[in-house]
Amino acid sequence: MLDLLLMKFNDTRFMVMMLAGIAASATVYTLITPLFANQNLSKRLKVVASERERIRQRERDRIAANERVALRQAPKQMVAKVVQDFNLSKWVAQEEAREKLVMAGHRGHAPYMTFLFFRLVTPVALLLAAAMYVFLIAHIESLTLKIGICVGAAYLGMQAPMLFLSNAIAKRQLSIKRAFPDALDLLLICVESGMSIEAAFRKVSMEIASQSVPLAEEFTLTTAELAYLQDRKVAYENLAKRTGLDGVKSVCLALQQSERYGTPLGQSLRVMAQENRDMRMNEAEKKAAALPPKLTVPMILFFLPVLFIVILGPAGIRLATTMQ
Repeated sequence: MLDLLLMKFNDTRFMVMMLAGIAASATVYTLITPLFANQNLSKRLKVVASERERIRQRERDRIAANERVALRQAPKQMVAKVVQDFNLSKWVAQEEAREKLVMAGHRGHAPYMTFLFFRLVTPVALLLAAAMYVFLIAHIESLTLKIGICVGAAYLGMQAPMLFLSNAIAKRQLSIKRAFPDALDLLLICVESGMSIEAAFRKVSMEIASQSVPLAEEFTLTTAELAYLQDRKVAYENLAKRTGLDGVKSVCLALQQSERYGTPLGQSLRVMAQENRDMRMNEAEKKAAALPPKLTVPMILFFLPVLFIVILGPAGIRLATTMQ
């Protein structure tokens, strides 16, 4: 059986067919997935609502007993056991990872333990897979190349969790950035109509959920923190840290100044909403301006050869017929 597998993996035709099948399956999956996409809006809002209840319970317990209360659920038993046995909190822990997990929407201690678990498991798994391939399947004579491939696979495994977090943060920030100017307009309308800032955040979180679920989650958590934290400034600072966007940070700074000095929010929100809208338009124009250079290489590789074949093909056929 092992000889048959080795023979198949060394067969160039079989490998090309297998890779082509994988590519075709990935293409079909990419095209079909958006048709069945479901954001689970009600489920995510329910999670945010339960988060608000946990914040409320934490503040009540802190006031009553003056002690620290666990806010999130405990991680899975197997993950926690591996992290504790290998003391991963000491060797691979990163404070930057905690902030990135929060920015990616993964809150609490359980996602952090899961992150540490995969920081250990992913390099080992990729190292074993690469070693099995280069030493047992592939016929590579150079020992240095084999070791280099194994080391590269292990390094890729170490960076894979951080790359996953970076991609999740980028997607979440893009969703927030696109919906934030509209949310500021709604927030301005609510504030100028006489609503308090807590009621305005609550109302906007309900209205903006259809456009950006991450922004609705952040506004809902900010509403809960404004209601139950002693220092309201901390709630705005937490909103800025969870999003990591300059536009949100400027709005949070204006809200902090309003809380401290009693300055009106209407004009500030109107100006910042226009600035965020202009920033969104500038980014769209920048992407549109960068499109022609990006299309140059695909056009040269895929368009010009076909065009030459169409133009010169009949002449070549006629020349070949004449020479015969």
